Amino acid sequence: SIDLTKLNEYEIQRLGIGRKFQTPSVFAEHTVHTNLVLSLKGPRGVFASLFHKLDSSARDRLDALLKLIRLDDKRHWKAGLLSHGEKQWLEIGMLLASEPRVLLVDEPAAGMTDEETHRTGELLLSLRGKHSIVVVEHDMTFVKQISEGGQVTVLHQGTVLCEGKFDDVQSNPKVREVYLGRGKH
Repeated sequence: SIDLTKLNEYEIQRLGIGRKFQTPSVFAEHTVHTNLVLSLKGPRGVFASLFHKLDSSARDRLDALLKLIRLDDKRHWKAGLLSHGEKQWLEIGMLLASEPRVLLVDEPAAGMTDEETHRTGELLLSLRGKHSIVVVEHDMTFVKQISEGGQVTVLHQGTVLCEGKFDDVQSNPKVREVYLGRGKH
């Protein structure tokens, strides 16, 4: 029962919680690879950062992350040159580099093309069983893709309106009334 709103970002991260907000937050002037290196779990002091050398396991981890987020061919690109969707994937990779137990992801599909949205869904699905993931999203096609039989919770004005499998939630009369403005059709 920890209130995350009262904690600093580094305190939340130390709890094993990685957060990704709607607008990507990457180091635009650094390469994709450097963004991931800066996010690796480990000591973060001045001397640790200045004199840290990547060992072979860290390099292997970075290579695996670059492949997972489908940016291995753009590892040397400045992050600011990436498309919106690629920046979102990079930020998810940065979260994963810090080895969180829980990922809180806010509207990862916002502003993406249909193809980018689908690839983002594939990325999140590939993390199943490795991380607990909570996604806040309004794009129902995306929610259906990533739920794959898992739990969907619909909130309305800060309270739980309905929970269950996607198809059950989508056809729930309360959900239809609140979100679609329809009664018992």
